[in-house]
Amino acid sequence: MMKFLQYEVNTDPGDVIRVTLDNQANVLLLDAANFRKYKSGQRYHYHGGLAKQSPVDLVPPYAGHWYVVINLGGYSGTVRASVQVLATA
Repeated sequence: MMKFLQYEVNTDPGDVIRVTLDNQANVLLLDAANFRKYKSGQRYHYHGGLAKQSPVDLVPPYAGHWYVVINLGGYSGTVRASVQVLATA
C-alpha cells in the first residue's frame, strides 16, 4: 500500500473543501465506505483526481463526514498539504 496523507472533515450543504499543496499530487475525496475500500486495496469511488495546481477546491456532493486523501500515485517524492472547509455565506 502506498503512503498517503489523510484528513477528516465534516461539511454542511454548499461547503467547499480547499486543499493546498506544495507539489502536484492526487487529491481524493472519499466517504467512509470508500475510504475503507481505498485502505484495503479494493475498488473505490472518489471525487477529485490529479491536482497540478494549488489550491484545489472540492465540493462534496452532500453534507457529512469526508476523508481527504493525498498521495503521489506511486511516484517518489514528498508532498505537504493543508485542508480547510470554507463555509458558504
